[in-house]
Amino acid sequence: MADLVQGPRVDIRFPGNKRVSAEFNGFTVPSDQPVKAGGDGTAPSPFELFFASLATCAGYYVLEFCRGRDIPLDGVRLSQVFDRDVATKRVVAVHLQITVPASFPEKYRSAVVQAAASCAVKKLVENPPAMDIQVAVG
Repeated sequence: MADLVQGPRVDIRFPGNKRVSAEFNGFTVPSDQPVKAGGDGTAPSPFELFFASLATCAGYYVLEFCRGRDIPLDGVRLSQVFDRDVATKRVVAVHLQITVPASFPEKYRSAVVQAAASCAVKKLVENPPAMDIQVAVG
């Protein structure tokens, strides 16, 4: 059996209405629901935060790829959208686009895609972990 190490603890708080905050490693990440869903619209929804996590993770790998090769980041951008099945409301595809300037070395264009694909969040989605949910009294 593989050796296991626990990640950081995330504590959840309920600051009011439909807001939910995650506290971990000295940070507080707020979330809220849109006004049309009864929230106050003060922060992204948890679902939006998940997709932001996916895109920023890929962005980090692109950043490190470029820095490691002294490629300027001027004009390098990432954007992400997803396709949702209307009937099931499930996300069926995520599209990430890396836009590079004409000066971006052609020999690295496919490699930067591979760098973005190394994202740990993407890997988690592709191979989801077991989920264990329990109730504790106290």
